Formats: sequence, structure tokens, C-alpha cells
Amino acid sequence: MSNLFAPLPFASGKAMKNRFMLAPLTNLQSHDDGVLSDDEYRWLTMRADGEFGATMTCASHVQAAGKGFPGQLGCFSDQHLEGLTRLAAGIRAHGSLALLQLHHAGMRSPEEEIGQQPLCPSTNEETGARALTLDEVEQVREDFLAAARRAELAGFDGIELHGAHGYLLCQFLSPTINQRDDAYGGSLENRARLILELIDGVRAQCAPDFALGLRLSPERFDIRLGEMRELAQELFHGGQIDFLDMSLWDSFKEPVEDDFKGRTLLSCFTELDRGNVKLGTAGKIRSGEDARRCLDAGADFVLPGRAAILHHDFPRCVAANDSFEPVPNPVTRDYLRNQGLGEKFVEYMAGWGGFVED
Repeated sequence: MSNLFAPLPFASGKAMKNRFMLAPLTNLQSHDDGVLSDDEYRWLTMRADGEFGATMTCASHVQAAGKGFPGQLGCFSDQHLEGLTRLAAGIRAHGSLALLQLHHAGMRSPEEEIGQQPLCPSTNEETGARALTLDEVEQVREDFLAAARRAELAGFDGIELHGAHGYLLCQFLSPTINQRDDAYGGSLENRARLILELIDGVRAQCAPDFALGLRLSPERFDIRLGEMRELAQELFHGGQIDFLDMSLWDSFKEPVEDDFKGRTLLSCFTELDRGNVKLGTAGKIRSGEDARRCLDAGADFVLPGRAAILHHDFPRCVAANDSFEPVPNPVTRDYLRNQGLGEKFVEYMAGWGGFVED
């Protein structure tokens, strides 16, 4: 298990002390205006104290109109700066890298949360979203970059761009959702343009050692696996990002698309020429054995989610016992409270079938 606890240096200069990065997890705990709450602070700093090499926040919205869920942590205004500064310091105090995930929900923004029609690369009848104008696309870009600068000012070690799970950046990548006929639609090059501009912008506007990652999902949400492999290879060759975080839902599953059957979805990315860019995987990493299997398969680090909810010190537990298995579900609400979850997070987890005792 020694490789799980070897340091992982990033090309820009920062390093994780081990191969465990907390997955960015929706938790509904912050205030309605996006200001950090004590519950969210406690949830995240307990994971940093639990020996995660990097502690990533939930998706944090870069525009008020990009809010994706109630109680979402915000990064779109200087009113969030005090809380973000407190959070970054609290994470870093435990020797964990502090990472803020930047996000815009796009057509997945609930109208009741944002008070307006949701936004999308193109008009979307199913969700009632309207198409962004070109000026609005450029404003989205500037707001992502402003949020990155705000994260740096707050003391975060870096940020991750959320390009997965059918949110706005992922919507741009989709050849079916994105029906634009300008520079941000059509070819994969055009559909990836916003993400690539954000990467260039962060590198130009933040310090050279500010860590930069990107989350992608290669399936679901009208995304094509072959295209995500092509984009990943371009990002690896470009060397501008420090890490690529692949959200696979199941790190050991077979691809859905027929052209890639007979192998693991993870292998579609581990086989690429990665250069100095590190590759992480998220999806059903529930034990020490699962984490080891991911690294043995070629990943550089893992992003546990449910295991980190059940055990704030999951990395420490694995270090003490390389066969460590999380407590079985369902667990009690008191158990989750003792693991640092606030009441809103506990109730959210109670909606996950079989996770919490009735």
C-alpha cells in the first residue's frame, strides 16, 4: 500500500502528501446567499484533519444564475471572500491542499433557486433553458476567471473546473445539447473552446504555482467517450493543467459504448500519454483495496466520495489497515453527525436509498 501514501507532486509546484483527494460532494450546508456556514467548514476541515492529501469543496458557483442546488457554497462575489479565506486556512492547517471547485449549473439551475430562466449553450425545451448570447458566454468566462482569482486571494492552493455531470461546461462539450453555430459550437475544438480559454486564463491570471485541475465525465449527459479521450489527450499534451479528475461513477466498469467494450472505462484514459499531468479517478472507491486497484490500473490518485462521508479519516484508516472496509450502510443519523455532517447534509444523505436508517 506504500504507493497510496507517497507524495504526489504537481507540475506547477504544489504537492499532495498522499494519493487521496476528497471528491467534491454536494452537501447543501452553506447559506442561501452562498456564504460559508459553520457546518460546511466543519465537514471539510474534518476531512483535512483525517489525512486527505487534498480537500476539495463542493461545486461552488461562479454566477448567481449558475446556482445548482440549495445551500451551495458561492464564489461569485467578494461577500464570499471572508468565508472562503477561513475555509482555505482551516484546510491547509492540517497539511492538506485546499482546492475550490468552480461550477456553473447552466440548464440544471433550478429556476426557483436563481429567480430567472436557466442558461444553456442552446435553447433547451426539456429544461426551459434559454441560449446564452455570445456576450453572455464571454461573461461566463470572465466570471469563472474572477472566481479563480478570488480563490487564490482567499488562500486556496488551487481550483478545479467542473466540466462534468451535465453542468454548463459539460453542456458545451455535448454535440447534442450544444447546437451553437458560432465559435463555441459545432466541432469538438469549438465545443471545448470555453474550457480551453478558462485554462489559459487561469494560467495567465494566477500565480505559476496555483494548482489547476479539470473534472470530466466520459459517459451520460450526451457526452461521447471517444471525444473525451481526444480532449484528454490534448490536455495532457498541452501540460497546462496539473490534474485531470475523471468522474466515472464506477472506476472498474466497462464502457457503455460498443466501440470500447471489453476493457475498463478507466483504461481508456490511463493508456494515454499523460506527460506531467496527473490522472485521478472517482467512482465506487469504497475500501483500501479499491484505492489500491485504481493505482495499480494506472491512476495517480483517487477521489473517494461515500467512503469519505462514512469516515472523515478514511486515508488514516487505510494507512492503519490496508484491508480497511467502511462501516456497512445503512448508518444512523447520529453516526453521520459524529462524522461531521450537519443536519442538512444528513437529511440529503437520507434521500440516498439504503444509506441512512429509517
